Amino acid sequence: MPSHLAPPTPITALAATVALGAAPVIVLGLLAAVGVLDAGAALAGSAAVLATSGACAWLWQRDIARLTDALRAAEAGAPRGALPVLPPLRRIAEAAQRLAEGLRERGREAATNASAAVRIVARLPDPLVVLGAEAQPVTMNPAARALLGEDGADLAALLRNPGLRGAVDRTLAGAGPQTAEVTIPVPIERELLAQAILLDPPLADGGRLLLVLSDRTRERRLEQMRADFVANASHELRTPLTSLIGFIDTLLGPAADDKEAQLRFLPIMAEQASRMGRLIEDLLSLSRIELSEHTPPTGELDLGVLARRAAEALGPRLAARRVTLDIAVEEAVPPVLGDADQLSQVLANLLDNALKYGREGGRIALALRRDGPGGDKARRRPGVALAVTDDGAGIPRVHIPRLTERFYRVDAARSRAVGGTGLGLAIVKHIVNRHRGVLEIESEEGRGSTFTVWLPAATAAADAAKVQVAEPR
Repeated sequence: MPSHLAPPTPITALAATVALGAAPVIVLGLLAAVGVLDAGAALAGSAAVLATSGACAWLWQRDIARLTDALRAAEAGAPRGALPVLPPLRRIAEAAQRLAEGLRERGREAATNASAAVRIVARLPDPLVVLGAEAQPVTMNPAARALLGEDGADLAALLRNPGLRGAVDRTLAGAGPQTAEVTIPVPIERELLAQAILLDPPLADGGRLLLVLSDRTRERRLEQMRADFVANASHELRTPLTSLIGFIDTLLGPAADDKEAQLRFLPIMAEQASRMGRLIEDLLSLSRIELSEHTPPTGELDLGVLARRAAEALGPRLAARRVTLDIAVEEAVPPVLGDADQLSQVLANLLDNALKYGREGGRIALALRRDGPGGDKARRRPGVALAVTDDGAGIPRVHIPRLTERFYRVDAARSRAVGGTGLGLAIVKHIVNRHRGVLEIESEEGRGSTFTVWLPAATAAADAAKVQVAEPR
């Protein structure tokens, strides 16, 4: 449609007049020529015909131009100008205006609904992924980007899972909605339930299938946690509980009136009860940590402050064993994203181990430094390294890979003698995993051991939470 049709000009009006009046004028001329009509009357009639034709042609052409302008204004949503005078053309112009207004109103409603739908999808807690006809990613909501990475690298790996790929292919083939259970192994293992739903008709952007991912990690870990707690508690509590029952039977029976036996047995009973209490507390702590391990913390904190507090809390025990604690905190150490209580527990457990298994009258070193891509370990991201070093007997190399297993002890008798539960390093490992960090253990027999915890700096940790990169090595 042209943007504008010009109003009639003298030349166009003359042409239209001739076109409309030519036939009647010719007829009048022929009638005058054969004598049927007087020449003067024929001339007057021709003049009247031409005048009427000119007026009609001008009016018709002007109204066509007005109708064209009205249609263009309706299409553009602009204010309409003068309407045609001829009733048929005027009705067409008015109907076109009403139709355009109705379509614009429906368009506004559709845009509002689409915007609301986008906001709702963006705020859904479950990850949503739209795939094309070839199972290629089309779009993801923020929850999916946080889970699978902004660049879609983890999504590509996820779609290669045979179970999920089969569900997607069956859905695209018309088999109806399909489900599949998928495990994401890094950076922390997560259990997902994926549901594939066909989009019919396809979306305007080529979306053909909706993939809904539900994180079932918490539910699965709750189930495993209950089973592990019962198994571990029943196994580890059996020995101290048996000892307590034996002592109680003795004190209620043969040694009921034996003060010397009571004075000898009661401290042992108190120690066994204390051991049971520590064991239960560590088991509960480990269960709580494992339950939230797949969710990284978001609070920003200064590790140097936590390190100094942990050292102060250990003061009386250091003095009792005549152990010197050397603290070295590098300047300008960046903050980390972390849970203050959990990282305090990491410091407490590592310092507690160094004190228990180090030499009496020896030294413990607590160091905090920056450690990133330019450091000795060539990390992939900038971060902070926390190292605790003791001067104890060291750990045989064969035991190091298993130190973070729950209840694993290099020397079970010595561990129980110093009040260990066998869960300290397991707790440290799971806390470090939750913080997307790395626990490294180095030891030399006769020289001592160094436990290093590497944590990503706050900016690097925030980026890692989005792109879900693997643990640095």
